[in-house]
Amino acid sequence: MADSPSFRRYPLASSVDLVRWLPSSSISPSGRLLAAAVHDPTSGSFASSIRLLPLSDPVSRLASVPLPSRATALRCSNAALAAATSSGSLHFVPSSFDSDAAVSVPGGAGFHVGPVRGLDCGGEEWVTAGEDGRVHVVGGVADGRVVTRRVWDGKGMSGYEAARWASPVEFATGGAGCGVQWWDRRKGDAIVAQCNGIWGRGIVTGMVHSIDIHPSRKHICVVGGSSGTVFAWDLRQPQEPIPISVLGLNETAEPVCESEVWEVLFDTYTKSSDIISSASARILPVMMCSEDGILAVVEQDKRPLELLAESCAINSFDIDPQNPSVSPWLHLVK
Repeated sequence: MADSPSFRRYPLASSVDLVRWLPSSSISPSGRLLAAAVHDPTSGSFASSIRLLPLSDPVSRLASVPLPSRATALRCSNAALAAATSSGSLHFVPSSFDSDAAVSVPGGAGFHVGPVRGLDCGGEEWVTAGEDGRVHVVGGVADGRVVTRRVWDGKGMSGYEAARWASPVEFATGGAGCGVQWWDRRKGDAIVAQCNGIWGRGIVTGMVHSIDIHPSRKHICVVGGSSGTVFAWDLRQPQEPIPISVLGLNETAEPVCESEVWEVLFDTYTKSSDIISSASARILPVMMCSEDGILAVVEQDKRPLELLAESCAINSFDIDPQNPSVSPWLHLVK
């Protein structure tokens, strides 16, 4: 990293569960905006909500949309902001942040029973994955007529924690008891490849918490899991997951943290001189955050670059896709 990142702290009265950059919009054509999922157990029936925050003064919210329960996933597209909850519901707010135009899918037997952990937008459709072992594809958001279609029901035999689109017809999911799965809609919404986990070289993960897929290398997933695990899964070599960690003197892997890795994103801020083209076999740098308060950049066979160490968990962060040279915004749970 050429320059050390700087951090500014904005203490909020509520716990911030998730945070995302919003694309530039007519609401604020010049100033950047943030969306935050917050939780305040002292506020009664409005304990959980999505807040719109200006980057210039994140303490001052521009708007707020209440949620029926605590947010478990938050994603945005050019058309809408979506939040999933611990009660299994899904909520869409248009990019104008007009709460009157928001649409919801209630939790229950017809959708998800329990927390929806995986959520992502793949163009005109969204994918959801929940602890109940169900996977849905959701469409019709743009015109307000939301339609859900169940792709899979694990019937409690496995639970999902993450979902990520790779293309309009392919996506990946991960969780407990299922490792990482690759789905192809051209083959009847079927699982076409699976990585059951990574075992050996000192790294073991029993739970997948987060998945990211780089737009220029859609055959590679980067995965964050339990016990400080960060690894890559290349579909061209599906049986050989790649540890992303420094190698110690005894040739065993040394993870940057020892707790849950809550989120991973391919890092567009740190540049690696070893990677000169999309044809390179090396894995691009990855940014991660963890339960033990670590924000770091990890790169294959290199020593991790620790950016921040806090006394509390860092559950979420985001990298501004419109200005990646600026260090990512992150939140800390109280």
